[in-house]
Amino acid sequence: MLMGQDFDTSAVHAGREDFLELGVHAAPLDFSSTYPIPDLEEGTASLDALAHGAADAPQKIYSRLNQPTVSRFEGALAKLEGAEHAVAYASGMAALTAVLLALRVRHPEDARPHVLALRPIYGGSDHLLDHGMTGCEVEWVSAEEVARKTRPETRLVIAETPANPTLKWIDLEKLAADAQGAPVMVDSTFATPVLQTPIAHGATLVLHSATKFLGGHGDVLAGIVATSDEEWAAALRHVRVITGACMHPMAAYLCLRSMPTLPLRVRRATETATELAEFLGQQPAISAVHYPKADHPLLGKQMLGRGSLISFELAGGYDAASALMKAVRLCTPAVSLGSTDTLIQHPAGLTHHVVPEEERIATGITAGMIRLSVGLESTDDLRRDLAQALAVAATAAPMQANLTKAGTPIAETNPAAQS
Repeated sequence: MLMGQDFDTSAVHAGREDFLELGVHAAPLDFSSTYPIPDLEEGTASLDALAHGAADAPQKIYSRLNQPTVSRFEGALAKLEGAEHAVAYASGMAALTAVLLALRVRHPEDARPHVLALRPIYGGSDHLLDHGMTGCEVEWVSAEEVARKTRPETRLVIAETPANPTLKWIDLEKLAADAQGAPVMVDSTFATPVLQTPIAHGATLVLHSATKFLGGHGDVLAGIVATSDEEWAAALRHVRVITGACMHPMAAYLCLRSMPTLPLRVRRATETATELAEFLGQQPAISAVHYPKADHPLLGKQMLGRGSLISFELAGGYDAASALMKAVRLCTPAVSLGSTDTLIQHPAGLTHHVVPEEERIATGITAGMIRLSVGLESTDDLRRDLAQALAVAATAAPMQANLTKAGTPIAETNPAAQS
């Protein structure tokens, strides 16, 4: 980002710095899978450099090693995150897998690298961390336990803020201090660099499911990790070369297309979400609304806005949630988030269904919880759609149910409240 340049300006111009020289007005899209090697000796040296994590080399060799359209997107996202590097992957899950595998590149002496992970986190991430597939020793902790649980051999601390799906915020400066020198990786998908830049608050790595806000239109699958640590960046590229978890150039092109409108989309959706959260808090069919408060101590310090995700709990539990999912007409009942249209989904039955039930309950993911990713529609239209769907849900399930289908108790006297 140029000195004094506003974020909105950078969002428009990042990745376009050489357009005048190239004589183009849209990002070049290179579909090549392989590249000519006019000089064998230089080609061999380039292959060696790229295969071991170099960002560039005199010859591209092969698109798994170096892809110009993907590199352009990486440079643009790094600028918005205030990072020196970014490494893109085929999906957000591929990006997280690469981070965990990079621990083996950086610490080959460790039989099982020790990782602290904070719940709640995206269900797919939880599943990967809990599975053991990557060979890491993963210890689940709360933010308050990080300082006590960090060991000299702890290689990584993983957190998601805002958390999926409870929307709780984590103080990143405190987390980095409590990590006592261990690198901190933050999944900042919900915030985007419009609302939060974790590296400025002590994080080493910032992960995005670029499928969400960065792509922004529900038509791309992608992931990316930003960092200012050169050794981490090299290790992440090394893993990508070996595993082949590459972002497709078309995906990179679509993300570049979406970057100029990112600030506009995020801020507009946040404005609508703020109004909808207040509306939802007044509905008798809802027992709790989870949306950051206007006086949250991290607002204005770490987060520059409250975001466009809302979670709320239905007093009728699972049956009410199921009925509401069927009753919406404008909101799209689908997983994912950050699209131009409003998406509504049931975490316990969908995105977080792979998380052990006892862990879901412990972190506040009830069977009556609904997650709403607010889009760019009219606030009034969204309010009307939710109102009619909530009326259906209230009729379909008793509001004073003692148990949900999943066996999760429903609080009978829990007033709608923001958290």
